[in-house]
Amino acid sequence: MYNVSISPHVRDKSSTQKIMRDVAIALVPTLGFGIYHFGLNAAIVTLVSIVSCILFEALYELLAKKPITIFDCSALVTGMIIAVNLPPTATWWMAVLGSAFAIIAVKMFFGGLGQNFMNPALAGRCFLMISFTQRMTNFAVDGVSSATPLAAMRNGETLDLMTLFIGNHAGTIGEVSAVAILIGAAYLVIKRVISLRIPFTYIISTIAIIALIRYIQSGSFEPVYLLSQALSGGLLVGAFFMATDYVTSPITKRGQYLFALLIGLLTALFRTLGSTAEGVSYAIIIGNMLVPLIERVTVPMPFGLERSKRIRKAKEGKANG
Repeated sequence: MYNVSISPHVRDKSSTQKIMRDVAIALVPTLGFGIYHFGLNAAIVTLVSIVSCILFEALYELLAKKPITIFDCSALVTGMIIAVNLPPTATWWMAVLGSAFAIIAVKMFFGGLGQNFMNPALAGRCFLMISFTQRMTNFAVDGVSSATPLAAMRNGETLDLMTLFIGNHAGTIGEVSAVAILIGAAYLVIKRVISLRIPFTYIISTIAIIALIRYIQSGSFEPVYLLSQALSGGLLVGAFFMATDYVTSPITKRGQYLFALLIGLLTALFRTLGSTAEGVSYAIIIGNMLVPLIERVTVPMPFGLERSKRIRKAKEGKANG
């Protein structure tokens, strides 16, 4: 039996495996810098996250007697994004637990790739944040504790923009180097894996709302402060690698803009008014859960339907008159 849809038909050479492989390649610079900057434990945590995600997906599909899908590279990408969001002091078993929750509870229980209602890697990260808050917020390196840039800004400190751009500061394994993140993002844009609608709208709306709140609170406009907000706290990596997830972001253009504005608003509120300085992960996950509603109100009108509705209403008006 063939299910043939009406024309026009759009054909594309892209495949899930190719797209996921490109995302994995784009994540290499930021993870590579994180491993270089934080050392051996960051490398171990990254490797454990990747291997755990792949093994959990394969094991679940074997037990459920479903086709093995690990070769589409989606589990690989999930493991890499989990590693991006873990502190360099994380233990190997935290990476395993986060991977298990992401793959089994969020991805496979809901039908596998394409059926999950939120980004599995971010769900794994939030699960770890709730379960092991102290460990997930410990950014000590070589036994020396230091505040993340966002925490430092909340305490009134002024940050060096070049340090933020290069990445010589505390943070999670994959969020510290803005230049490494932008290299990966440029690769995705060049390969046409992502568009700039969601990332740019998300970043600009976040900074604009933070600027407004900052002005209301202090009556000042500080460009260095706003640039520091943009270059720290995982905003860039969230914008280019997590908010653009095909499964959990809207497919319509209007929906993508609305989605980006929503998570930008939430991120700004979490950062400025919340109890912690972070907020990207929770903002994107909340946005993920609202995507069905966003797509419901932004679905495009079929060609000619709006005109036919106007004609029908006009005829009904004449008949009633």
